[in-house]
Amino acid sequence: MYYFHGMTDPLGQAIADYYFQRAPAKLWIHNTYGPKEEMPVAAYFRKYPDMPELEHTALQLCEGGILDIGAGAGSHALWLQQQGKDITALEIAAPACTVMKERGIQKIIQQDIFSYHEKKYNTLLLLMNGIGLTGTLSGLQKFLLHAATLLLPGGRLIFDSSDVAYVYEYNLPDLKHYYGEIAYRYEYKRIKSDWFNWLYVDRFTLSALAASEGWKYELVTEDEHGQYLAILRKN
Repeated sequence: MYYFHGMTDPLGQAIADYYFQRAPAKLWIHNTYGPKEEMPVAAYFRKYPDMPELEHTALQLCEGGILDIGAGAGSHALWLQQQGKDITALEIAAPACTVMKERGIQKIIQQDIFSYHEKKYNTLLLLMNGIGLTGTLSGLQKFLLHAATLLLPGGRLIFDSSDVAYVYEYNLPDLKHYYGEIAYRYEYKRIKSDWFNWLYVDRFTLSALAASEGWKYELVTEDEHGQYLAILRKN
């Protein structure tokens, strides 16, 4: 759900303010392709009935020991815990971890996923385009190498992403990088984060890259907007 590389943490603070104060300021996200947009913080606190069908499907597919990577405010982890699942929420932002603890999530790890090595799981879960934390296609390759070390035999990586060609009205510019590698920065209470890359990877590029890294790709579902849910298994 949420992963942040910068020195300041507007998103984590917005999540904490929403939970503890119930009256947060507006959270803005700047991008490199258009005007800034407001990001509704309430989306991080959705209950199961308010989640899209794609997330319902992903949560139902989770089994065994589960690591929710970039857990944010913990809505997915909380639902899985309520179903009696063995769920651990991993999140780098301290304010978000505090919120998850207050919400009753029992297993929380505050750490960068790329430095986490302590345990292996049956399921690695990244929702709300959590795979975007990899930033670039080369970052995704690096992540897949690391993810393989965190999975038990037969384990799976479950995540969603989307094809963002529509942002450019399908007239892709002459970029020096993959068009799904987009730079963003958050702004909250006049505090701006550093710019960071976030990856949206179309399913055809994902399938080819996964195969090159020794993963078996399975498309679970895709909607009319190009958003899809995928499962990767290590060959």
